Order: sequence, then structure tokens, then C-alpha cells
Amino acid sequence: MANACGVDFGTSNSTVGWVAPGRPVMLPLEEGKATLPSVVFFNADDDEVTFGRAALADYLAGYDGRLMRSLKSLLGTPLMEGQTEVAGRSVPFRTLLSQFIGELKSRAETAAGRPFTAAVLGRPVYFIDDDPVADQLAEDTLAQIARDAGFRDIAFQYEPIAAAFDYESQIDGEELVLIADIGGGTSDFSLVRLGPERAAKRDRRDDILATGGVHIGGTDFDKYLSLATVMPVLGHGSELKSGSAVPSSYYFNLATWHTINQAYTRKMSSQLAELVRDAREPALLQRLQNLIEDRAGHWLAMQVEEAKIALSASDIVQMNLDRLTPPLTLDVARPRFVTAIEPLVDTVGATVRRLLDDAGVQPGQVDTVFFTGGSSGVAALRERIGAVVPAARRVEGDLFGSIGAGLALDAVRQFG
Repeated sequence: MANACGVDFGTSNSTVGWVAPGRPVMLPLEEGKATLPSVVFFNADDDEVTFGRAALADYLAGYDGRLMRSLKSLLGTPLMEGQTEVAGRSVPFRTLLSQFIGELKSRAETAAGRPFTAAVLGRPVYFIDDDPVADQLAEDTLAQIARDAGFRDIAFQYEPIAAAFDYESQIDGEELVLIADIGGGTSDFSLVRLGPERAAKRDRRDDILATGGVHIGGTDFDKYLSLATVMPVLGHGSELKSGSAVPSSYYFNLATWHTINQAYTRKMSSQLAELVRDAREPALLQRLQNLIEDRAGHWLAMQVEEAKIALSASDIVQMNLDRLTPPLTLDVARPRFVTAIEPLVDTVGATVRRLLDDAGVQPGQVDTVFFTGGSSGVAALRERIGAVVPAARRVEGDLFGSIGAGLALDAVRQFG
């Protein structure tokens, strides 16, 4: 049995895969589930750190502290070298990532009953769009964090390629497959020739026709849905008495998972007090001020995320915003969501078309589209990708486990 595992550190959820005879590939990490939400909560009341679902539960229970989510989005950005305030002390973001990766490794080792000294880490095709230096910095930072957590031998694999390896283990003939991995932070694609005979090859470079991606994912869909539906009831788009618009930066920070905590500073509190006095609709700004004073930004983001998920199956969803002052109920129809994310969907569709052009492949030559990643359930996005290759059959993988399983298979290839 190998001492190597596959680690899928995701923007929203993380998994660890391990290949062992007679054992499930995906290791249980929390409450018997293979996913560990990529969340850290610093509980100031009890002076402890919790992770995953437990972290979300502590936050929603009202404990004083600091919730951090979408930590992967910090990699390769200037924020990575920044810090946040926790219980009156400054904690570097790098430390937060190290604590989470260390916890992920520890839980995986407990589940497997053995230490892991080597790992294949998944990575998006681009951590950062159109910036090779920042993209390499993101990979180097993640590699160092993994070493600090105790992994001695580290390799990286593109996440859509890992998903391809997982799909390949399930087919009995050769196919040209478009892998569509739509995660929390990125949309990544690969065009790969797969088949049982090819699976035995150690070097698969000739089978990979093209890879591509864009820094658009589920958290961006959350953001645009929030800006279109929830933020207007907090004053987004309203005016000051002077006739100028209320600054949009407050709303963009509050609608973006990894910048929500920036809304809780003393400077922000002082600015909001002035805005309430200067606003033409002070009740809206007062509602925003109360939300921030209650540190309920992450709660609000969770309501938006739940609505987004529900809209994949329902035409209309009701958001019960009972922590606003006064409480509010919002009805959100699917067409409004589709309109809000249309620019993002257009960009993803263009990325897929460019991928086919780069590979010199006609749309009709693609046999299968394999969807994975938690955000691939967004119907509008799935339809747009499918429209690029209309003759290809559509297959849904394990939305949260395909990448981890593929990384585990690759760990055996690379480390034995």
C-alpha cells in the first residue's frame, strides 16, 4: 500500500484520495464524508480553531471569532502575504493555509491508518489568469505549505487531468473526452484521449491534446447573484444626498467570500456611519451597517450560495434573510440568476471554444463531456459548454470526488 495520496485542496471543499486494495479511494474526513469544507474558524470564546462543517456550525451558532473561507483564492495574490485580526492578534494568511493543509493531512492519515509522506496536489490550469509569474508563485507557495505540513515528496497535476484519470478507470473503449471541471474558484478544461490501453502508460503527455482554464467558479456565481439580488436591499446602487452613488466597494467586498472580513474593520464602521447620515435612503444603509456590526457577512453569503444551488433544480427560490434588520424575504427567479452570471458564462464558453481551436479539433470529434466540480451543476453553464460540442454525450462524475480519485491514481503512477 502506497504512502502517497492525492490531495484536492479546493476553494470550497477539499478531499484526499488513496489507492489501497479493498478500500474506498476517497478517505472520510469529517462525519464519514469524503469532503472537508475549506473553512477555518477561530473561536475567540473558547480560544480554539475548528475546521470544515464544525467551523461553519460554530460560526452560525454565534460564537465570537473569525471565519475564513475560499483560502485557495489568496494563492498568487498580494493578499497571501497579508494578515487578518483574530481575537486581538494578527494572524498571517499563510499560517491559515498551513493550519488547514496540516489538518487535511492529519485527518487523511487517521482515516487511512498510516502516514503519508508523498502527495500529488491538484492545481487549476491557471491559479492566476494571464500572469505566469503570479501563477508560478501560487504553485510554489502551496508546495511550501505542503512541505511544512509534513509531505516530503510533492508533485502537481492539473485538476481536469486528474478528473480524466478517474473517468478513464470507468470506460471500456477509447474516447476523446472534454473534461469540464467547474470548481469554487476556477473553470478548468482538458481535451484528452482516454482508454483502457492508454491507462497503463506512465507518460500520458501525448494523450493530452490541450488544457485551458479561466479564473471563474462557484464563488463568482455567488458574488454576481448577491450583487444582483441581495446587495440592492443594503443600498447598492442607491445615491447620497449629493447625487453621487454610494461607493460600490463595500458591496463587492461583502459579496466576495475571501474579502468579507475586510468589511469588519474600525475604518469601515466609521465610514458607514457617515454614509448613513449622507444617504438619500438611510434605511438601506442602516440595514448594511447593522449587518456588518453583527458580523453576519458570511451568513449572508451562505444564504446566497444556498439559493444558487437550489436554482439548479427550481425555477424560483425564496431567501429568508431573517438576520437583517428588519427581517426580509426575497424571491429569486432563475432567469434573474442567469442574467446576472451571463458575462461569466460567455467567458467560459469562449474558453472552451479556444481550447478546441488550440487542439485543432472540430466540435463533432469530441465523444464525451465529463462534468465534475461542485459548480458544474449550474444549468446555464452546463448548457453553454454542451452547446460548444453538441454531438458529445454528457456524463456527470462525482462532483466532489473525481479529482481526488484521479490524483490518487496519479500518485501511484508517480510514487509507486
